[in-house]
Amino acid sequence: MECLIISYNFRCTLYYRALLLAIYIFNLQHALSRKSDLDPENKFILSDPPMGIFDPIEISPSTLPHNVYPAEPLSPMYPTFPNSYQPNLTGRCPVNFTQISTIIEKTASDCSVPLAAFVGDVICCPQVNSLMHIFQSSYTNGSNSDILVLNKRFANDCFSDMMNILASKGASSNIPNLCTIAALNLTSTMCPVKDVSSFEKLVNVSKLLDACSSVDPLKECCRPACGPAIMEVAMKISVQGGGSGFLGNDFSGSGNVGIDLVSDCKAVVYAWLARKLSPETANSAFRMMTGCKVNKVCPLEFEDPSPVTKACGNMSSPDPTVCCSAFRAYIKSRQKQIIITNIQAINCATMFGSMLQKSGVRTDLYGLCNIDLKDFSLQGCLLRSLPTDIIYDNTTGMSFICDLSDNIAAPWPSSSSVSSLSLCAPEMSLPALPVPVTSRSQDYGGSRKRLVLALVLFASTIAL
Repeated sequence: MECLIISYNFRCTLYYRALLLAIYIFNLQHALSRKSDLDPENKFILSDPPMGIFDPIEISPSTLPHNVYPAEPLSPMYPTFPNSYQPNLTGRCPVNFTQISTIIEKTASDCSVPLAAFVGDVICCPQVNSLMHIFQSSYTNGSNSDILVLNKRFANDCFSDMMNILASKGASSNIPNLCTIAALNLTSTMCPVKDVSSFEKLVNVSKLLDACSSVDPLKECCRPACGPAIMEVAMKISVQGGGSGFLGNDFSGSGNVGIDLVSDCKAVVYAWLARKLSPETANSAFRMMTGCKVNKVCPLEFEDPSPVTKACGNMSSPDPTVCCSAFRAYIKSRQKQIIITNIQAINCATMFGSMLQKSGVRTDLYGLCNIDLKDFSLQGCLLRSLPTDIIYDNTTGMSFICDLSDNIAAPWPSSSSVSSLSLCAPEMSLPALPVPVTSRSQDYGGSRKRLVLALVLFASTIAL
């Protein structure tokens, strides 16, 4: 009898639990069906990140995530991973690609798809130019390892192999057009000096190595050492190596031939340096020098600003609504879809402000319309002025670091004649400091040094 009661109670418990489970499943299905009946406009839609006046990068089918940390810079796009495959090489290029594999890997990352088009001016092309110099130094013509330029017969094959290897590692296939390079750049045909022996007979190689073996990222841009040393050697070998040089009289038919001659000889100097330095040291030095050149110009194009001058010009106090609307529309339509450095942004703001002043604009439009430096760069991402590389990570994919996550106002030029802004400390043109007459001879030097130090630290802070 007890067994029957226990069995009955056990069965009742099972039935009770089964009934509860059925009710739960029914309610769940009902809830899901009600959720699917919601109007599309009530559904959750991923919002665009805050980007001021610029549109997001349109790379289908990527979707830009919402920035949940507004104090931090937003990543330009979703994680991207390189597509690698086995390259199809010609087999006719006498270069040991293994010796420069680290530089090739770095170049492939810096020019990866689809980032190359957006960072070509500041990351990809400077690294590609450095690779070209290092690649040229790795060429050996048969048993002759003394040669510093590529034979025309092999230039096309080697250039093709190098581009194929980069593409196989995820780099853009449009590098030749993006960076304006070709197989001819590897030949340096016009330079009369093409081998190590002839080069070292004509050049003070110790002086050249002292200037370029360790390039200071701050000094090289303001007080260059390696760049002038390379130019001096290039001019010397273009003349003493048997050519007519930049000022020669044999090139009357073409005014650009002398410039091309020196340019080819500079490539020979770069190739010689790449042989004497390790690939990593040479690449660092070449990138530093290129970075100095890149930061001196504004890569953005500002065409006719008449829509802005009509809305904002010829008046001391323009209507903020009308003026800023036209101003923002102009920047949005004219700015190139590229990412620039912080110093380039300063140069762009100065150049564009000067252009507006020449067109009759009297008001500081940057201050009136709250325009920051980051508004001149795609997605508000400013890169550091020092050479930057794209980093590959198994988790985050291809990425790089944006500088200046806070809002720094764009500088309005003091006059229309100011088209660029130098961030180098003007040590030789500092005004005299007012000091007591009794201590003038003793304290003046110390006050001058402290002011110079402050200016150097300020310039260094911006450069970094």
